[in-house]
Amino acid sequence: MTKRFNSLIFAAAIGLIIVAIGLGFLIGLDNPVPWILIVVLALIPLAYKKFNYKQAIVWKDEYSVGVEVLDNDHKKLINLLNQFKTAYDYYTDAEFERQALEELVAYTKFHFEREESFMKQANYPEFENHKRQHESMILQVESFVEKYKREGHDSLIEVSDFLTNWLLNHINRTDKLYSNHLIESGIK
Repeated sequence: MTKRFNSLIFAAAIGLIIVAIGLGFLIGLDNPVPWILIVVLALIPLAYKKFNYKQAIVWKDEYSVGVEVLDNDHKKLINLLNQFKTAYDYYTDAEFERQALEELVAYTKFHFEREESFMKQANYPEFENHKRQHESMILQVESFVEKYKREGHDSLIEVSDFLTNWLLNHINRTDKLYSNHLIESGIK
């Protein structure tokens, strides 16, 4: 179920509740039903927020690699990914969608360069393997960008799913492997 469909359901529920409140007050102000429905109506925004934020990625301390600047990069990547997912899920505007995707890709490349620079500085033994993973991911994302240019909005679900899975798996598995080596080399 897409967020647009969820939004439509919530909007329809709000409309029905408002009509029911109006009809309930026609019966009389002492009728408890409209008062109960007013409370329900007041709680809908909280339910909507909770229901829709399940999709957002939230930074957890367990994602930390122990290098502050790289953790900050990862936090920013998660934020940019959430912005991109919002642009996709709500399909607000093709320009906003394109900008969110371009910013995410550009910052990912910047982060990879910084991470690789730290690994080189620390003589990380698995540097070449890690760099190849970065290159492979960038090639995959660039192919998604090209597909987006050809096919538009509907092609972005693949990008969203791929980036979400790749980023969290990469941080939690591959990036954790260099953590101790960088810290022992004095990079914190």
